[in-house]
Amino acid sequence: MKITGLESLTRQLDQARSALEALAGEVEVSFDPNDPQSIETAIQSVEAMVDERVADWAGNELVADIATEMKDKYREAIVERAAVARLGEGSDD
Repeated sequence: MKITGLESLTRQLDQARSALEALAGEVEVSFDPNDPQSIETAIQSVEAMVDERVADWAGNELVADIATEMKDKYREAIVERAAVARLGEGSDD
């Protein structure tokens, strides 16, 4: 029995590990929680940062999937932070 494609898979996994290391760390972004355009700009900024950090591994499907997942998580976090901030502002009535 001969297994083919193992070298390719190993290379993809090594690249995915490197991409995860590149994506590690804090991400700082500021925005006005009452301004939808500011929120969208913050999301676009974070997505561009993710793309920049994984650019060396373009074409690797595993890395692309990781990047997409990270973008989704960041988008959710920004939208949630904005909602919490708006709710906090309204609770002083």
